[in-house]
Amino acid sequence: MPVDGQRTANGQVPADGRVATDGRVQVPVDDGATTGGGLLVIGDVVTDVVARHGTALVHGTDTSARIRTLPGGAGANVACWAARSGCADVRLLARVGADSVDWHRDALRRAGVRSLLAVDEEAPTATVVALVDSAAERTFLTDSGAVLRLSPDDWSPSMLDGVAHLHLSGYLLFAATSRATALLALREARSRRIPVSVDPASAGFLAELGADRFLAAVEGADLLLPNADEARLLTGLPEPADAAAKLSLQVGRVVVTLGERGALLAAAGTVTGRIPAVQVRGAVDSTGAGDAFTGGFLAARLAGADAASAAAAGCRAGAEAVTTVGGRPGP
Repeated sequence: MPVDGQRTANGQVPADGRVATDGRVQVPVDDGATTGGGLLVIGDVVTDVVARHGTALVHGTDTSARIRTLPGGAGANVACWAARSGCADVRLLARVGADSVDWHRDALRRAGVRSLLAVDEEAPTATVVALVDSAAERTFLTDSGAVLRLSPDDWSPSMLDGVAHLHLSGYLLFAATSRATALLALREARSRRIPVSVDPASAGFLAELGADRFLAAVEGADLLLPNADEARLLTGLPEPADAAAKLSLQVGRVVVTLGERGALLAAAGTVTGRIPAVQVRGAVDSTGAGDAFTGGFLAARLAGADAASAAAAGCRAGAEAVTTVGGRPGP
């Protein structure tokens, strides 16, 4: 197919830690920051249909809503937010249908992202219907379309040339073909000593795949970025702090996003930071808030920030995201 472009678990402060004035737990550790170089995201490009309804859905009849069709997709959103957050070299590999490739390519270009889009002549671009209620919470209806057809033929090791970090959208791990492609890229990045991060992406699809299979697939990744529900699913532990600490024994570093409660950092079995959220008035849509956090976090890390500062940058991006309809940055 043609390609657009070249191919501690309880959360207590450790003995050697300290507490900052904002209440964050800080532990002096080697946090593996990478300075300079590009970011390659391998993930999903999606057409989002966002329906914001101010009242509860009424079964069997009409409910008034404000509806917009927008470019989205977890991987694409992360790439756009990373560019918005200052990363000058952001690349995205994804598979889209021929039906809307030009629209998506143009949206990525305007966001500052270099698109490496595999064009599918048989399957349409993925579509997600996002139902957003009056509290800005969203429920998704997902047609994966071309996303999970991303194949090893769409990948080239040369895509990592000049790249300092690889980020994988967990959506790719939910089907055999796209999973093989993601793991091929992960192995190549590891052979080049390029750090790899993974976002589990969907609690619903994660539950279908199973925690053990997911964790086996991401073995070798350096950073995991689940939200609280995904962290609970992956560990069976009800408390996000305990889940973060447990996950960090398998994946070197873990950042768990907690929505309006901020984020948790964990490494080597210990919670190393608690980052407060940025308070927001007038939230309209939480679609893509986690993607915004990831994009802001990765951009800050590539600029040399420590993990806590990067998480604070991620929280700022997430706060901006909930004031915008859809998952991408506003103009």
